[in-house]
Amino acid sequence: MQPSEILKRVRQIEITTSKLVAETFAGEYLSVFKGQGMEFAEVREYTPGDDIRSIDWNVTARLGKPFIKRFMEERELTLMLACDVSGSQYFGSHSRLKSEVVAELAAVFAFSALKNNDKVGLLLYSDQTELYIPPRKGRLHALRLVRELLAFEPKSKKTDLTGMLTHINRVFKRRGILIMISDFMDSGYAIPLKLAARKHDFIPVRIEDPLEEKLPNLPVLIEAEDPETGKIATYDLSNRRFRDRHKICRFRNHDEADHLFQSVGADCIDIRTTVPVTEPVVAYFKNRARKNKRS
Repeated sequence: MQPSEILKRVRQIEITTSKLVAETFAGEYLSVFKGQGMEFAEVREYTPGDDIRSIDWNVTARLGKPFIKRFMEERELTLMLACDVSGSQYFGSHSRLKSEVVAELAAVFAFSALKNNDKVGLLLYSDQTELYIPPRKGRLHALRLVRELLAFEPKSKKTDLTGMLTHINRVFKRRGILIMISDFMDSGYAIPLKLAARKHDFIPVRIEDPLEEKLPNLPVLIEAEDPETGKIATYDLSNRRFRDRHKICRFRNHDEADHLFQSVGADCIDIRTTVPVTEPVVAYFKNRARKNKRS
């Protein structure tokens, strides 16, 4: 996209997302993501019904009548968006590329954080760290993140989730919310993912396109290029064995990722390029809010 097109798209996403956040996500976000602990608020005089465990005995002894300490939740959080910008993200069989879906999702989370006065940062990765923007607050900062996602041109097309998670574990030190957006078409990243999930509130978001999941049965030969390796090959879509092998490979990758997410207690948000991002994200927030109430 040209710079003018990017700015127009950023503005469209801001308008749509801000309305969505105001109507739906702000309250859900607040109920799902809790603060990091309690911080001291004030000392006030004891009144009947107060918890006697809150009495400040030093102040009580000094003033000759009971006083209690009041605490409030330390609300401010830090949200880190780790977004896959490898070659596989620039694919889409319908009206949107996976990369465009990633930008919309990032906007939803960024403006939700903004609405609740939380910081938000961005990490773009392929098989290397492509861009790191430290967490900050503010509307202009959130717009910058969306703009970078739409306009950024990565140096590499390959994927290395292990390297990305290792980098996150190094730079994202204070406990926060880690939202990792990818198609997770990689392997061998279990150890750093478990370390990240142990430290942060980890949320995996998987972007998929219907054509990647199931190839059509058509009497045609197609020439396709691997978006990450650049390898070009010809495939026969009428060949059932080829379609079955593709389906099994996709299922195995999907299943391995699901087992890993379950092992760290993370619910994955699955999003297709053909469906508005709002539906699965709203469902996730509501389901998690219900779990929080039960616990």
